[in-house]
Amino acid sequence: MPSFREIETQVLRNGRIDGPEVEILRQMFPGNAPVTREAADFLAVLHKRVRQRTPAFDKFFFNAMKRFILADGRITATETEWLRQLLFHDGALQDEERKLLNELKGEAREVGPEFEQLLKECMKLGPEARTSGHR
Repeated sequence: MPSFREIETQVLRNGRIDGPEVEILRQMFPGNAPVTREAADFLAVLHKRVRQRTPAFDKFFFNAMKRFILADGRITATETEWLRQLLFHDGALQDEERKLLNELKGEAREVGPEFEQLLKECMKLGPEARTSGHR
């Protein structure tokens, strides 16, 4: 199995994450396995830095983020701050990120006031402006 660094190097060289890379990531992070902070940070870096993401990668990525954040069923202040940095790294909120927040809220057993505030801020922002159906 390749290391995080090897995958990152390959993805950044190609400029995209598609079928082969997504399959390697699925093997590294099976759908029911917990996601560690180190793994979540790695995946967040990939998500931020890659120029072309496929719907398959986005689906995998957001599922992994939910498994990381909801590992204990609660969303803490620390996790909320991590989410804030993830969501606003590019200064905009994507529709998929808004959906992630709503799913986290619905699936969490307990959320802190920090998460409630983040959710409120994000819901005030308008939806993405898409003219051709693509980002």
